[in-house]
Amino acid sequence: MNKIKQIYKLSSVLFFISFSIHAKEFQIYGGSGHDVFLGCIGCSEYSSDSICNGYGTYGNEYSAQGMFNEYAGFGNEYSSNSPWNEYSSSNDVPVLVDKEGNFYGYFTINKYRSNAVDFAGEMYKWFEKHDGDIEKVRRELCSFFGQGY
Repeated sequence: MNKIKQIYKLSSVLFFISFSIHAKEFQIYGGSGHDVFLGCIGCSEYSSDSICNGYGTYGNEYSAQGMFNEYAGFGNEYSSNSPWNEYSSSNDVPVLVDKEGNFYGYFTINKYRSNAVDFAGEMYKWFEKHDGDIEKVRRELCSFFGQGY
């Protein structure tokens, strides 16, 4: 019976952590000093800064400023600073932070990287499922955060 209580407590804590990460607004930064803004998630999906706004600056698959243009720096899966490079261990991979600057992990599909976001494995699965189509991965990610799609 004691083991059941422990499992219940652990499940409750994990659910709370999972819920709180989805209810929060996060920002994504890349570059050598993580000084390049790459969009927000958890913010209004209609914001031009939201990666969930397919017509916005950072969610548009044709924008050179975001992570979802496969021909641009952060969207190119072969670039060491791209979140879509499953082998990159570069410190220039984008990071996920809250508005206060608290670090939540490297925003990457490299699920083996230390300090990767806790949903890196999910992003990797989506990347594989959609054969590297990062626009479809973006939609899955937004759905994961409860924003459209």
